[in-house]
Amino acid sequence: MKFGIIKERKDPPDRRVVLSPTLCQDIMARHKKAQIIIEPSFIRVFSDNEYEKMYMGLSGSMEDCDVLLGVKEVPVDALIPNKKYFFFSHTIKKQPYNRDLLRAILKKNIELYDHEAITDSKGIRLVAFGRYAGIVGAYNGIRAYGLKYDSFQLPKAEHLKDRQALIDALKKITLPNIKVLLTGKGRVGNGAKEMLEAMGLKEVNVAQYVKNTFNEPVYCQIDVLEYNKRKDGLPGSEGGFFTDPSAYKSDFFRFATVTDFYIAGHFYGDGAPYLYTRKDAKHPDFKIKVVADISCDIDGPVATTIRPSTIAEPIYGYDPQRESETDFKNEKAIAVMAVDNLPAELPRDASNGFGEAFSKYVIPAFFNGDADGILERARMTRNGKLTARFSYLQDYVDGRE
Repeated sequence: MKFGIIKERKDPPDRRVVLSPTLCQDIMARHKKAQIIIEPSFIRVFSDNEYEKMYMGLSGSMEDCDVLLGVKEVPVDALIPNKKYFFFSHTIKKQPYNRDLLRAILKKNIELYDHEAITDSKGIRLVAFGRYAGIVGAYNGIRAYGLKYDSFQLPKAEHLKDRQALIDALKKITLPNIKVLLTGKGRVGNGAKEMLEAMGLKEVNVAQYVKNTFNEPVYCQIDVLEYNKRKDGLPGSEGGFFTDPSAYKSDFFRFATVTDFYIAGHFYGDGAPYLYTRKDAKHPDFKIKVVADISCDIDGPVATTIRPSTIAEPIYGYDPQRESETDFKNEKAIAVMAVDNLPAELPRDASNGFGEAFSKYVIPAFFNGDADGILERARMTRNGKLTARFSYLQDYVDGRE
């Protein structure tokens, strides 16, 4: 089985990679029938020379490889027909901007495996960059706070070496006595929490957060049943929320009236209530002035996120009264950090974390007959057609929605 590490071609460039040189060597040591070929790249965070030192072969052609491994979408004109590909296709949610990509994949008889669909039998994702999105997102949000109020300056995350360098920078600043709210307790939310804890911020519970004032900066991490409640007033359950979110309504506003800085690290599912609306943001009691929207659902549950931002320009302002973009330093503006590819700012750490999971869960599936169904669940296309699990995308492919 010959695997190819392909060059990332999407613009803006992404320096991450599925497998580091060390992991490639480890895979070939554990699986004697595995070969790994590297397509040369001057963008990749690990140099071609680092791969060569680990006895990887370099080749400008991936034609001889059986399985091609990438991170971001592959441009249509770079797709090689009749190959197996792994990458984030960003088509699972019927994203309009990638409809032509999925059509080309089908036309070229490509077997597509989407990283987002690599799950266990219970549907839990096994391979993701979420932790590093949380780490960088929290750091960027704190940086945005300092810039909005001219209270401190932090270097951009992309200019720092690794997670520890981010922590070292955060430890040099002092936050005022603000309240920080963090939604989500998955990979993203807990990644963000790592940074708040590393700064030495005190964590308080919901009752303390909503009712008390403090002589130091504090944070509160909340999950779905703390910012949503049943419409009928009955006790809610996490399982019930995810099964039928339409039975719930947002209970977020009680937090918005006491929060200075909000970090959105939650997962948002179809049909779930918005955390806060544009109308909520207009309310005189709405206190949030800085939002780090790691989840980055545009015009969605975090109403102040009206567009994604970029690593180059990570912060914009939202004018709640005009519902439009403005200078984030304006007194009445809410500063929004909504970079949608945050792990790319820590490419080495993020690649190592992602690759460890990929080599643990995915690579063995090619040599054990896919005993755990990893490949079967992640496969979106085969023989020029959508697989049964992804047949719901047919109308999207056909342009009927």
